[in-house]
Amino acid sequence: MNKRNELSFRDRLAHAWNAFRGRDHPGGYYEYGNSSFTKPDRNRPRLGTERSIVNAIYNRIAIDAASCQIIHARIDENGRYKEIIKSKLHNALTLSANTDQTGRALIQDAVMSMCDEGCVALVPTETNLDPIKTDSYEIESIRVGKIVQWYPEHIRINLYNEKTGNREDITLPKKVVAIVENPFYAIMNEPNSVMKRLIHKMNLLDAADDRSNSGKLDMIIQLPYVVKSQMRKDQAEKRRAEIEQQLTGSKYGIAYTDGTERITQLNRPLENNLQAQIEYLTNQLYSQLGITPEILNGTADEKTMLNYYSRTIEPILSAFTDEMRRKFLTKTARTQGQSIVFLRDPFKLVPISSIADIADKFTRNAILSSNELRAIVGFKPVNNTQADELRNKNLNQPDGGGAPPIADDSGENFQNDMTTEEDEYAR
Repeated sequence: MNKRNELSFRDRLAHAWNAFRGRDHPGGYYEYGNSSFTKPDRNRPRLGTERSIVNAIYNRIAIDAASCQIIHARIDENGRYKEIIKSKLHNALTLSANTDQTGRALIQDAVMSMCDEGCVALVPTETNLDPIKTDSYEIESIRVGKIVQWYPEHIRINLYNEKTGNREDITLPKKVVAIVENPFYAIMNEPNSVMKRLIHKMNLLDAADDRSNSGKLDMIIQLPYVVKSQMRKDQAEKRRAEIEQQLTGSKYGIAYTDGTERITQLNRPLENNLQAQIEYLTNQLYSQLGITPEILNGTADEKTMLNYYSRTIEPILSAFTDEMRRKFLTKTARTQGQSIVFLRDPFKLVPISSIADIADKFTRNAILSSNELRAIVGFKPVNNTQADELRNKNLNQPDGGGAPPIADDSGENFQNDMTTEEDEYAR
């Protein structure tokens, strides 16, 4: 017994690992490659977007789109979802897209970049075979790239290289890259669209706020004499410099003037119609995108969220899945029933008070089994075969007695073994 414990202890000493032991290598941090104090693979929004409400709208759409799971699945002849295909592409879309991102983070990054740029590229960075030479390859890693130049059959992409730690420009054929265009391009990315006008107005308002809060006093000094001759102008300029020197040289910014001089303060709030124009454009943008303020602050009801998912999120996810199905799956794979689909959990927006009624209707109509509903609520499945059956639990079964007449395969009804009171009376 002691010998076993001793061997086990030696085993632990031989194979144990500690994150703080041996962390200082002779070569220092230069062995790890290029370093950065910020996440280098993150796509930054363009200038003027990050300071406005537009970035909040982009972020809300990207988070909601990433909450819907995109999977590599098999469908039947009617296009209905059958099962998940456990492939490397499915692993990249759901678990690990690349070294730095999960599958959900990849979709969020892609939707955010698409809303900002108008078009985004999903680039397979690692495959088991060369995708330029063959169509039968498996995708192991995917990254989001920015399209910087267009060619007839190729595109130039600014992409993060995880081997060097830098962003590099590469040229790839269009047939191996999923190019997704924003379905709301006319609303969000056109030069004179509502989104661009809103960004322009927000930048103007920010510039006006910066000017009004720049620290200037903006005051007028009325002197007791007429300033027309050059001598009087020089005298007025000298007086202005004296007051300015008093204000800047004083500890508390206090200056004195003559009893005949009069000072008028001008640094009052700027009066313009920028705020009204911004509110008008914001309402127009909300209505055209199918977004309401309640969606952004999280107080929208179920009907509002359903309309939002149908009008805003569904076109974006369909654009991604259609393009990935077209570029990442071969014609043979699509003929075999392989597809890329997105799934949304409809029970996320259902309140707890309605769960019991929904569970009763779904089980009574043989839509979901008891274990499937337990998984939705968050409970583990029970080890019972009846919990996996699609049947109405409120009705007695033929073998249990008391069941109503049930039609067999030939269409004829049969009775159960129990006799009714009418049969006893007839006897």
